[in-house]
Amino acid sequence: MVRVALIALLWCAPTGAAEFYSGKQITFIAGSGVGGGYDLLARLTARHLGRLIPGHPTIIVQNLPAAGSLLATNQIYNTAPKDGTAIALIQRGMLLARLINPAGVHFEVEKLNWLGNLASETGLVLAWHTAPHRAARDLLEQELIVGGQTGVDPEITPRLYNSLIGTKFRIVTGYNGTAQIALAIERGEVQGIADWSWASFKKQRPDWLRDRKVTLLMQGALQRDRDLPDLPSALDFVGNDADRKVMELFFTQKTIARPVIAPPGIPPDRLAILRAAFAALASDQEFLADAEKSGLDVAPVSGDAVDKVVALIASAPADVVDRFGRIFAPPGQSR
Repeated sequence: MVRVALIALLWCAPTGAAEFYSGKQITFIAGSGVGGGYDLLARLTARHLGRLIPGHPTIIVQNLPAAGSLLATNQIYNTAPKDGTAIALIQRGMLLARLINPAGVHFEVEKLNWLGNLASETGLVLAWHTAPHRAARDLLEQELIVGGQTGVDPEITPRLYNSLIGTKFRIVTGYNGTAQIALAIERGEVQGIADWSWASFKKQRPDWLRDRKVTLLMQGALQRDRDLPDLPSALDFVGNDADRKVMELFFTQKTIARPVIAPPGIPPDRLAILRAAFAALASDQEFLADAEKSGLDVAPVSGDAVDKVVALIASAPADVVDRFGRIFAPPGQSR
């Protein structure tokens, strides 16, 4: 019934809006480097979304990986065409970016058009087999050198864990995505990573699991992943309610870990077409089969569902927001 309703919405769209996309090209910005999970999901989606939009526009992917999707999100909000021909898959960190990097953020999350979300996420802490760490508690007692990407979870998460639960991560930044960090781990430049999506990791590096090249130490999400029921959660180590609220705010973004956005100001009829097409992906057999063939976990949800999570984050209590911001403030700078 849901699929029937979505198809009806798509094909009963106002004639002008439906005709608009005929012969058009949509630029789909991937706010990440080539080869990582976000990039692969953007390319997967681009292969199918066009046929679900009346007029069947072509869709091309453009990578803008700088600053963990900050460049991509700023561009979508401020300079991208507002006619429905520009969309972006951004990294979930943009939901809380204003609290971490207020000077660099030139957008308001509530005013972006959220088309939907491709997947939720559980973050993993893992160590290469040569590291001495064998259990989550070892992270509290021994330094683990991890690869990071400035402004993105592999760098932000260990900083948060160090502050809230007393882990001893040493972060080596400058990598451009998890693919580069994985190579650094294999080369011995770093000992592990403090936040890698379980869905991406198990598909991109199955040999690491099969050959026991890594030790899974901790997971980070609001709920334990059903695949990892016995792996300790970072929330297990939180010592008080104030710290728990800060960590839960951070983990809330993982429920919409792969969000797709469009600029503010798009004509409502075209926005409705885009959101309906995106929602249709959830039951589109060609898309789901391609995802399985490509080794990508997807669980698309509608833009309406994403709006609710965005509103929840935007309404977080002031004391929690302030504490979160202070954790990431540059040394010597108060928040």
